[in-house]
Amino acid sequence: MINLKNVTLRRGAKVLLDQASVTLNPGEKVGLVGRNGAGKSTLFALFNGTLHEDGGDFDMPRNWRMGQVAQNMPETDQAAAEFVLEGDTRLAELRQRLVAAEASGDGMEMAHVYTDLADAGDHDALPRAEALILGLGFRVDELNNPVNSFSGGWRMRLQLARALMCPSDILLLDEPTNHLDLDALVWLEAWLQRYAGTMIVISHDREFLDAVTDVTLHIDHAKLTRYGGNYSAFEILRSQQMELQQASFSKQQDKIAHLQKFINRFKAQASKAKQAQSRVKALERMEKVAPLLADAEFTFGFKEPNNLPNPMLAISEASFGYTVDNEPKPILQGVSKSVLAGQRIGILGANGQGKSTLVKTVARTMPLLAGTLTEGKGLNIGYFAQQELDVLRPQDNPLEHMIRLAKELGPNSGEPSREQDLRNYLGTFNFSGDMVKQTVGTMSGGEKARLVLAMIVWQRPNLLLLDEPTNHLDLATREALSMALNEFEGTVMLVSHDRALLRAVCDEFWMVGRGKVDPFDGDLDDYQRYLLDESKRLREAAKNSARELASAISVPAVAMVVATPATPVLTDTPMLSNAEQRKQDAQKRQQQTAQTRPLKRELEQNEQRMASIGLEKSQLEQRLTTSLLPSEMADAGRRLKALADEVATLEERWLELSSQLEATA
Repeated sequence: MINLKNVTLRRGAKVLLDQASVTLNPGEKVGLVGRNGAGKSTLFALFNGTLHEDGGDFDMPRNWRMGQVAQNMPETDQAAAEFVLEGDTRLAELRQRLVAAEASGDGMEMAHVYTDLADAGDHDALPRAEALILGLGFRVDELNNPVNSFSGGWRMRLQLARALMCPSDILLLDEPTNHLDLDALVWLEAWLQRYAGTMIVISHDREFLDAVTDVTLHIDHAKLTRYGGNYSAFEILRSQQMELQQASFSKQQDKIAHLQKFINRFKAQASKAKQAQSRVKALERMEKVAPLLADAEFTFGFKEPNNLPNPMLAISEASFGYTVDNEPKPILQGVSKSVLAGQRIGILGANGQGKSTLVKTVARTMPLLAGTLTEGKGLNIGYFAQQELDVLRPQDNPLEHMIRLAKELGPNSGEPSREQDLRNYLGTFNFSGDMVKQTVGTMSGGEKARLVLAMIVWQRPNLLLLDEPTNHLDLATREALSMALNEFEGTVMLVSHDRALLRAVCDEFWMVGRGKVDPFDGDLDDYQRYLLDESKRLREAAKNSARELASAISVPAVAMVVATPATPVLTDTPMLSNAEQRKQDAQKRQQQTAQTRPLKRELEQNEQRMASIGLEKSQLEQRLTTSLLPSEMADAGRRLKALADEVATLEERWLELSSQLEATA
């Protein structure tokens, strides 16, 4: 288990943890939450050994293997599948040992390494790596593409796949959903739910945390507090604790006031002096309950638009896409849509299908390839780009951004544009004091996102185009954005993988995919089911294609034999002697044995593991019939559940192995 006892952590002069204590048990799925800057990433640095405690004791099992997503952008010409496969560090080490053993001719070492490779899953390592890549949204034809050929977001997905490929006892994930669309997010949730080790995840995605965690660790005011349950359970428990603390504080304040009133009234009277002094001592001994010091939540609102054209947009037979070397490259074609005043539209679809292209074209940052896009009179667009630096200048500070915006819009904007007014306005978005002079390039992702929101709100838009606005926002700011959008009187077009935001804001959805934009008749739960069904359909299609290819290769020979069963086939191939025929038959048997040996070995290991699980289950069930402490009973119950889950996985794999052996027989 992981133990922190009175741990103090500092970053520079700032104390992020002050004598914090917590215990995390093996196999727990932990969501690490807290405001931006509270110390979540610093605590991760303690877990992975890049930072050491400044005080107290930190203990984690030394033999635990750790998996985590590398934060650097990979720069390599390796094929994607090979890059992810190297994430299995145990396998990579064994393969290096095998190369060294073969080079030295050490037969005994080679034998040991071959056995270890079989135990490490060498026979199915590449399919496992490819399954991870495909699950995270890549296409089959991209498996062997060089890593450098992908954009930054897709390369970070490969880093995530590489971390999942690594055999680990503890998995550290820092915002793993940032570069994922909804279909990849659904797949990742399912994968993490099956992960058998200890997992600690930092995320600002409420529904993701609810799906994959069973413990919540909250960093607040340099302390760690452990809550049983996922994020929604944490919110309920924390609010209850805050209410109790406030009630206790209020009750104690009443008692203190009563004692103080008695002291003030009677301290000068000789007959009551002893009683007054007794109450003074009682006040001194009293352990004070801290007042509820909840941080002020960040809130903002969109101003009422100056006008609301209806329709906002009219799109007719439009093509959206790029122009490369003066050649149009359409992604979406034949799009005919109307956007009305007050609509709340969520735009769904996998990455690369054209969601951002659609939004950028409506935002006037990309030209329309064909068709017409007619804007309503007085249309005023507020655009939040997926990459904030598309609209921000890294060398400028927030005040300079606002001054430039005020000059561009001129006096007709109706907003005060004096420098002090702009400073005051930035203060409402938590840019106070010296922060208004801090260059954007040195800001965090969350601060940049808040600045973009401030600039959008100031323009009083009537159409909001939001492309992944929550990527760098913490949970409190996401909640503020959701509330502001619900009160906004204009029209919203939203691209986001934050399901909580989509549910709260959107009342209709457009599906972008296969070159079209169609209405999606359903809610997000329907869309999630659609994604799972679509993933299953693609897997089945891939299997059918493989079968058809195999059939196409073998059909001519079979057809010839069936058509002329009694007729000898004349070929140019000379007849084989009996000795040569026996030699070929022996070679075929050796090839078949080589193919089936790893399958039989894994099948045998599978059966042995199921037998040992059966024995352990019997012992646990027998143990539960005896008198146990509640904690021991809970541990036994959890272990039984884990064993049942493992048996289900083993049985499914047993069926797959049996089918493969039958196919090679």
